[in-house]
Amino acid sequence: MKKRTVLFLVMASMLCGVMLTMVFMQLPNTAGPNAGGEGLLASISKKGLEQEEAQKLGTALDIIESNYYKDVDRDKLLDGAINGMMESLGDPYSNYMGKVTAEHFEESIEGSFSGIGAEVSSVDGNVEVVSPIKNSPADKAGIRAKDVILSVNGESLQGLELNAAVAKIRGPKGSKAVLKVKRPGAAESIEFVIIRDDVDLETVNARLEKNGVGVIEITQFSLNTGERFNQELKSLEDQGMKGLVIDVRNNPGGVLSVVIDIAEQFVPKDKLIVQVEDKDGKREKHPSKGDSKPYPVVLLMNKGSASASEILAGALQQSAGAVLIGDHSFGKGTVQTSFDKQFGDGSLLKVTIAKWLTPNGSWIHEKGIEPDQKVLQPDYFSAAPLDKKKSLKYDMNNSDVMNAQIMLEAVGFKPGRKDGYFDRATEKAVKDFQSKHKLKSDGVVNAATAEALEADLIKSIQDPANDTQLKSGIAEVVKEIKSQASNK
Repeated sequence: MKKRTVLFLVMASMLCGVMLTMVFMQLPNTAGPNAGGEGLLASISKKGLEQEEAQKLGTALDIIESNYYKDVDRDKLLDGAINGMMESLGDPYSNYMGKVTAEHFEESIEGSFSGIGAEVSSVDGNVEVVSPIKNSPADKAGIRAKDVILSVNGESLQGLELNAAVAKIRGPKGSKAVLKVKRPGAAESIEFVIIRDDVDLETVNARLEKNGVGVIEITQFSLNTGERFNQELKSLEDQGMKGLVIDVRNNPGGVLSVVIDIAEQFVPKDKLIVQVEDKDGKREKHPSKGDSKPYPVVLLMNKGSASASEILAGALQQSAGAVLIGDHSFGKGTVQTSFDKQFGDGSLLKVTIAKWLTPNGSWIHEKGIEPDQKVLQPDYFSAAPLDKKKSLKYDMNNSDVMNAQIMLEAVGFKPGRKDGYFDRATEKAVKDFQSKHKLKSDGVVNAATAEALEADLIKSIQDPANDTQLKSGIAEVVKEIKSQASNK
């Protein structure tokens, strides 16, 4: 019986930057590893504010309370001071969370989430998407890794502290979030209309292809992911699996100990899985306690594969001989832990405490990992949604027309070009599409036509037959299975 996790996508915890490689440590008043034994932070300085520093902050608080022209919320001022300290670090993965946000954050680590299904971080005052969760509202709408969310329902997010940005996006199931997004390489911003929803999402999904190749998809590394992965792996092996494809595309990361447990299923004993280096340069090495598999393993990744996904990719590539296929990964090479006991009011600090290195000592931060075989998806996988407020028609020339042409080609209609110029061939393709969908066949892409076109495109993207990276991964495994058989 599969353990299911209900994800309430009303935009809260998933937008708190949970694309972390988290280290879980029990840190009440003094530091010390929890029962999971990560071994980091053997000691933590308890040095607080010097008298002069405390006096300076107290004086600022007193001046504001005594002189500001409105009544002020003292708790809000204190939270703002802590947020200011965290922002001054210039680290998008270290931040302060108040009680409510902290509760959502803890839920996300345990495997239940709130949000539209997009992981984000704060980069230079901008809210940047790390990865959309597969089949989430954000994913279905077309949100992609590296997209910068400029505004939500007309309210700008630029310059906001991350938690404040989250609050503007949060909303009840069924409500609408209109996101204006800046996509790298696009001349104009793109508008996405996303309906928040409840989604039943499993962090591990598996199946056995007819050719004996198993496919296990990991959408993130939550606390229960290791157990679920082991269950599915054993089930595939019991069915006679001959080779395995592990899919961590658009997997934003998760818990360090979980990814280590999964990697141990494939990395030979005593070979390194990952190294963690503190600020003093001291490295903690994590050798495998497991063993290798007799069958070939391929890992699929893309620009949305971050953090713990990259740890798995590096370990399998460098210590287990697995082949990496897809696009280069996100590039997050730091480790965070949360301090949730010290404040005593339910709030917490999430702090970057170390960087992680691949088995050969490479630090992939802000660089990512290159695949052994670079395989890109068809161009329509990254087509931007059309502006429903403007109709597209003959003799226009813009990026919306180009995206409409890409979509038409993808769903089986032939505009003859994909350069953004709306010619007669494009008009005919639109008319043919409209006729098939019982729409007014006038060759004009209005809102109704655009919505029908995007709905068909989503079906094409979700069809495994169109997944070039997956097909390449399966083909590589089949090739290696045949090679093993011929060498026996």
